[in-house]
Amino acid sequence: MLGSLVCTGNRSFRAWVGLSFVGSSLIVSNKPSHLPSALRPRLLGWYDRHRRSLPWRAEPGVNPDPYCVWLSEIMLQQTTVATVKSYFDDFLARWPTVIDLARADLDGVLHAWQGLGYYSRARNLHRCAGVVAGEMNGRFPEQEKDLAKLPGIGDYTAAAIAAIAFGRPVVPVDGNVKRVIARMSLLETNGAALKAEVQDRVGALAEGERPGDFAQALMDLGATVCRPRKPLCASCPWQESCLARREGHPERFPIRLPGKEKPVRFGVAFWLRHPDGAFWLRRRPESGLLGGMIEVPPTDWRTEAWDGEEIHALAPRASAWRPLDGEVTHTFTHFHLRLSVWAGEAQTEDLADGFWCRPTNLQDQAFPTVMKKVVRHALDRSGAWPAVQSS
Repeated sequence: MLGSLVCTGNRSFRAWVGLSFVGSSLIVSNKPSHLPSALRPRLLGWYDRHRRSLPWRAEPGVNPDPYCVWLSEIMLQQTTVATVKSYFDDFLARWPTVIDLARADLDGVLHAWQGLGYYSRARNLHRCAGVVAGEMNGRFPEQEKDLAKLPGIGDYTAAAIAAIAFGRPVVPVDGNVKRVIARMSLLETNGAALKAEVQDRVGALAEGERPGDFAQALMDLGATVCRPRKPLCASCPWQESCLARREGHPERFPIRLPGKEKPVRFGVAFWLRHPDGAFWLRRRPESGLLGGMIEVPPTDWRTEAWDGEEIHALAPRASAWRPLDGEVTHTFTHFHLRLSVWAGEAQTEDLADGFWCRPTNLQDQAFPTVMKKVVRHALDRSGAWPAVQSS
């Protein structure tokens, strides 16, 4: 009797409660195969009351500016909202349109990007602006697949721009969205498998009115309520349907992979001073880590420390080299870096692969954060020179 009742009942209800049949046997699962459509209007209602006010977010009833959406999404890659806010306003003041940004000098863009990290994003931002301004008459494509072809725009960013700027029915899956859906559905996978499961479960909710607001609402829910630690479950519009809350351990999800200890790399930076007070700098290769940025010339960064004989063999020509007290430390995504700094006086102006920079012009250079640390360290320990502004 129960089998016939379930078989003839509503299919979406059966999927929600997790009922399925193998032969004549009924299997009941506590993990639904998809999220109920009633969650969508509930989340939008919550968003209308609690949406975050962000510089790049259009006010209710105002069409989003695709340029602002794109710029913010590129900046937000692997960076916090709090960090991006001031950078976004500064970029928009300098380059109000994608055409203005396309006309900008790359060094100016890299300099403005200092502190946001991952400088390949800044180079791709400039390249993308050039493509949109030149080949697309200043208009971003509206479809997700076309956006994904542009420099620096991956699957997530393409989905975010398509949904927010153009109202396409897609849900971009970031860390916030993965956390919300993993908790809602008790998903015990991680990595690429988790992303695929989340995309599958939340994709059905993309269809409907206000797809851009729905995408942003999910992001806000994860950022402000369904937080990694101490989630505010009592304030969640989806609390009644959340399986992790029902089981009493939402912080367990998503399942975390064991952390890997980061290796340490060692290097030496050569702080070379000209008799007239200028310092020797160079530009890093365009490809690779910190590509296109300005640096104090270093050795390679390797897993073993450098000895004095190696350092003297690699150092540029100078009257004498001496190690400065202390060292510079910096952490990248995949490793910790320890740099010693050696100072020397130049014997000649004729040095390859670089340029001389006056002390008063140091703050105008597109230094990555690690090189700002090197410059400040060298200035502090080698003499009284103008300090480099912090970012």
